[in-house]
Amino acid sequence: MNTNTNTNTDINTTFDTWNEVKKQSNTNERKLSIKPREIFWMKLGQNIGSEEYGKGKDFTRPVLIVRKLTHDLFIGIPTTSNTKNNDYFHPITYTLKSNEIRKSSAMILQVRVFSIKRLLNKLGMIDKKQFNKIIEKSKKLIDPT
Repeated sequence: MNTNTNTNTDINTTFDTWNEVKKQSNTNERKLSIKPREIFWMKLGQNIGSEEYGKGKDFTRPVLIVRKLTHDLFIGIPTTSNTKNNDYFHPITYTLKSNEIRKSSAMILQVRVFSIKRLLNKLGMIDKKQFNKIIEKSKKLIDPT
């Protein structure tokens, strides 16, 4: 049996499922107020190659809000539960509404622009010191000199 055929079929099914979730997300008219340093659950999607993707039936992942650009767009950094600290990742800690402490890492190498329509609900907020360190690393990603 050719495993590449099965893999391609599986990934195509995953993309088809994500496209249905994306269509529903596009009709989202809920307006959220967002601020830098906040972390939201977001429908990140099924992406290509090494681009980070969401998990579960809605393809979700926590994302750090970096900057609001327009009423519908913001710069965000997806997070991972793996804690790493290097040029491309920065460890973060924040408190959930349940007062549970969450540790994860901002995946600075995955920074990009997102639509607010992808956002679901706020998880927490990181402190200014952590945020400023992430901004410093983000600048170095773009201009390493």
